[in-house]
Amino acid sequence: MQQYIWYNGKFVKFEDAKVHVLTHSLQYGSGIFEGIREYSTSKGSAVFRLDEHVKRFFNSAEIYGIRLGFSQAGIRKAIVETLRKNKLAEAYIRPFAFYDDARIGLGTASKKISVIIAAVPFGSYFDNKDKGIKCKVSSWHRMNSLIMPPEAKSSGNYANSIIASLEARNAGADEAIMLSANGYVAEGPGENIFLVEDGKLITPSRSADILMGITRSTIIRLAESIGIEVEEREVHREELYTCDEAFFAGTAAEITPIISVDSVKKGGGRPGAMTLALSDAYSSTVHGKKIEFDSWLTYV
Repeated sequence: MQQYIWYNGKFVKFEDAKVHVLTHSLQYGSGIFEGIREYSTSKGSAVFRLDEHVKRFFNSAEIYGIRLGFSQAGIRKAIVETLRKNKLAEAYIRPFAFYDDARIGLGTASKKISVIIAAVPFGSYFDNKDKGIKCKVSSWHRMNSLIMPPEAKSSGNYANSIIASLEARNAGADEAIMLSANGYVAEGPGENIFLVEDGKLITPSRSADILMGITRSTIIRLAESIGIEVEEREVHREELYTCDEAFFAGTAAEITPIISVDSVKKGGGRPGAMTLALSDAYSSTVHGKKIEFDSWLTYV
């Protein structure tokens, strides 16, 4: 089936969405983006927390001084139209804004900005997601606000993530865990992290220079709705080894159990009970089975 990309307000064939190889955002990593998911439900396909993702997209643009040329309502509508055009029951959605200009130089003031929206079929981010993944604490630290704005989803920020993930996989792990500049647990290369200790759900606070994930906030709300105490605070590295359970959370990763950190097994090397309970709650929510959270769904 022919797929289409929304490109500056018009649909173009997937294979025809092209830019020059010297485009500023390719050379310098100056683009900003979002990652959003569409899920099938009993009432049809629905985008999960679309408004929150669009708002964060515009926040990233504001941080980097990018004038998108479209309103939030316009981008929201374009995302829905893209999904309808491509007739996908479930998809990963990628809004992306970039400097569509081949002139050399860091300056951006006079450079053209383009916005695209792509929607592609997408399954599990990790091949062994259900069984859990093995992680390694990276020697590369998470960047902080003295260096780059960690709360913006900018292309350049993810060079930090890529090098950490590469190190972990070269060492035989599935993914990295990154520490903040002051040595506290921050997050994964593309995921927030949660720990379970003595029946409590613990996650690094904003002070660890994390991305304030939309899936992260979803998990906190879901946990509280089923009576799980949640604590947002600084997390010491050694807690990764002594906690009862751990898992990643993100739009792409969804909830992915962590079964070992630096070869130290979690829960006997199997996903823990709270991780599985929250994973079930998350899956039910995104597939429209929890009426109390139906407002998080935008039906296509």
